[in-house]
Amino acid sequence: MLIIKTQEQFEQDVLNADKPVMVDFYAEWCGPCKAMAPLMDELDGAQDQYYVGKVNVDEMPDLARQYKVASVPTVLVFRDGDCVNRSVGLANREELEGLF
Repeated sequence: MLIIKTQEQFEQDVLNADKPVMVDFYAEWCGPCKAMAPLMDELDGAQDQYYVGKVNVDEMPDLARQYKVASVPTVLVFRDGDCVNRSVGLANREELEGLF
């Protein structure tokens, strides 16, 4: 799991990644985020075709604003440096895998 802590790390690990990246924008205080955390861990270990990362919106509010994350959890999928899909709110595994 990629734990994104800086803008530079986001650019390197997400925007310049060699395969798609699913990024979970979350907050520690968010109940639905906590409920979805085990699913994100499952997805992280499930396949080699994509990466999974996490961004704490309280620690990186500028990045959240840049990608118009207005509520959490929000999951964005990036491919070749572009945001190609999004899911807002609690989602199940099938819904998240469908974002790719």
